[in-house]
Amino acid sequence: MSTPHDFDFLVGEWNIANRRRTDFLDPDSAWEEFPATHRCWSLFDGAANIDEMDVPAQGRAQGWKGLTLRLFDRDTDQWALNWSSSRSGRLFPPVIGQFADGRGEFYGDDTHDGKDVRVRYVWSGISESTARWEQAFSVDGEKTWLTNWIMEFTVPKAS
Repeated sequence: MSTPHDFDFLVGEWNIANRRRTDFLDPDSAWEEFPATHRCWSLFDGAANIDEMDVPAQGRAQGWKGLTLRLFDRDTDQWALNWSSSRSGRLFPPVIGQFADGRGEFYGDDTHDGKDVRVRYVWSGISESTARWEQAFSVDGEKTWLTNWIMEFTVPKAS
């Protein structure tokens, strides 16, 4: 069961190794890789947080920032994860879910390239110095999923 402190692990600074499909809906599309840095702040005594991911200007898809606002609903014991990007400036529809056995799964509905998609975020591999986030889309009512973005989080080494 989820608690208001599920995302406490994320508070602080991280390095991110991103691996993302060049076409989120094409299983044969190439993967692109790029680094990012990440900062997360806790709010509402742990029941909310906000983060910013900074993707440095290098290559085709770089030079932008992303933001996530996470809110814990105490009535349902579920989290709503709300994403935005400096590239669009819009808030995407939330994905909603919870943690069980160290794994968080969150689902929502959106559109991508004019197609309705079911969105899934998965948080796993959580430790004091690592975490993994994955995004997948389904266009067939959750019969199949195409993972299209993976982030490997690591705590920066002290200098």
